[in-house]
Amino acid sequence: MSRHAIWAGLLLVLAGATPAWAQDAEATPRAPVLSITAPDDLRGLLQRHLDLARAIADQNAAAAPAQAPAGSASAPLSTIEITEVEWSRLIAAAPAQARSLVQAEGYFAAKAHVERDGAEVRLTLEPGPAARVRSVVLDSQGELGEAVERGDPAASALLRSLQAAWPLGPGAHFRNGDWSAAKNALIARLRAEGYASATWSGTAAEIGEAEAGAAPQVRIFVVADSGPLYRAGPPEQIAVSGLVHHGVDRVRALAGLAEGAPLSETRLLDYQERLLRTGLFDQAAVSLDPDAALAGQARVLVQLKEAALQGATLGVGYSANTGPRATAEYVHRRAFGFAATARNKVEYGRDRQAWDGEISTHPNAAMQRFLLGGTYELLKTDTDQVISQRARIGRSEDLPGLERLAYTEFERANECELVNEHTANCVTLRAVSLNLHHTWRRLDNAVLPTRGYALNLQVGGGQATGTADWKAPEDRPRTGPFGRLYGRATGYLPLGQDWHAEGRLELGGVLTRASILVPDSQRFRAGGDDSVRGYPYRTLAPLTDKGAVTGGRLLFTASAEVAHPVSRNMPSVWWASFIDAGRAADSVQDLKPALGYGVGVRWRSPVGPLKLDWAWGQELKASRIHLSVGIAF
Repeated sequence: MSRHAIWAGLLLVLAGATPAWAQDAEATPRAPVLSITAPDDLRGLLQRHLDLARAIADQNAAAAPAQAPAGSASAPLSTIEITEVEWSRLIAAAPAQARSLVQAEGYFAAKAHVERDGAEVRLTLEPGPAARVRSVVLDSQGELGEAVERGDPAASALLRSLQAAWPLGPGAHFRNGDWSAAKNALIARLRAEGYASATWSGTAAEIGEAEAGAAPQVRIFVVADSGPLYRAGPPEQIAVSGLVHHGVDRVRALAGLAEGAPLSETRLLDYQERLLRTGLFDQAAVSLDPDAALAGQARVLVQLKEAALQGATLGVGYSANTGPRATAEYVHRRAFGFAATARNKVEYGRDRQAWDGEISTHPNAAMQRFLLGGTYELLKTDTDQVISQRARIGRSEDLPGLERLAYTEFERANECELVNEHTANCVTLRAVSLNLHHTWRRLDNAVLPTRGYALNLQVGGGQATGTADWKAPEDRPRTGPFGRLYGRATGYLPLGQDWHAEGRLELGGVLTRASILVPDSQRFRAGGDDSVRGYPYRTLAPLTDKGAVTGGRLLFTASAEVAHPVSRNMPSVWWASFIDAGRAADSVQDLKPALGYGVGVRWRSPVGPLKLDWAWGQELKASRIHLSVGIAF
């Protein structure tokens, strides 16, 4: 607006007239103020979806900046002005629209009316009683229906389970959203059970007339057309793509699908998981060819991406147990051209140097591998040194939530006391043993668990032989049988309000005559990061006559810990408080637990937790820092 126009407008005002731009402003109606009287859940629905409420919200938002004549710097960039005629239309349409909106929530007898007093609009909604399901008829056609009519027990059980799982049973509040969700869930369940082309033959929800004040009654009729049941064909019907180095027969053997077995979603996912657990593939996707003409011998489609044939991993880390360390691991997934995986790992650290090697066959249809392996380890503490060599031959089995390992092991260990960094009073021990390990896992996350449990049970036995260099020549080697039992249980439990608890119990025992010596790996020690914090690694164990620590025949440790995120802004960083107890000993009388307790910090990184603990060892009357971290690259 020009300066001349403004002066002209002021002269008109002094003369009792109204300028044109002021007339335009007066002609623009102000948005009404809407108040809604309805139950809380329905009032929110109306405020979000009622056209009148949305128009008022848009106008209020557009009017938020200071109003000024068009063309001024502070005017809204774009404003859609609603005329008085349009406001009147929106207000008149509000009751009918409100009734339509609440019908989707099951209120079919709702009453609504609107009153206007100047700029104030009052909408009142009386929803009436909610509609309730009176009866449900759920049936099936297609192959499932035919099988039910024949009395097939599996088909009859499936239909009964579908009927039992239907969420809108008699008496349920009927809502359109729940009705759609129930239908989608039933069809999804049918497809997951092997009826991959299942669809609806017919669905209906009949709403009956309700007496005054009574809830409307809904009768539900649903008939599913299952289509054919998709069944597994011969192994040749499994179409595999993406193979380069590995054989198709090995992939097909892992399917675990008997010819004629229903191709349920569970079976296909199990097949996919088995392929990934082999370690041979980075990616695996298993699906079903939906061609109904082939349903009797359906094609299973397997898409794979092989892991690298060879791989090397380098790592550095630190642990309060054994100090700094560096590791190198090499894997070849087709060793010597055979269906076998070779793995070699070397670790070099301050207190531990080790080599661990193994060659194992690729898993068969039962997820079993046959293995041949060996280890060399040098492990030092402040008072002793153990050098051990072991060779094993056995079989492993990897099932969902369960791992089994059975093997025969040959072991030789040289155990020495350390006096001024020199070895003395060495003992050479040998053993041959049969061993069976079971590990059960039910965890929400294998790397960073917060709920579930892990249980490890080991049973073994064999023959041990030991000689002591410092013994008199007339003392003959002590040889005899031994047995070994070990168990470790760890549980994780969320406590609410972002609190988490962790508990551990560990028990072990070597069963043999007192005169028989078994290698250190067969005995037990306690103390350290993952045992009883507040004490040095492997020091809570019996002492020799010379004061050196040695392994015990009995073990008991326990731990309890609670943790909580440091702040909402850092959910992956937790503080923790803990108490540990335990000891290894040669007799029950000496198995008096040492206590350690303290606080710590955990960083739940994507590759695993970093743990830093300050612990007080009650027996030592001293504190100790425990740190555990590792980085692979």
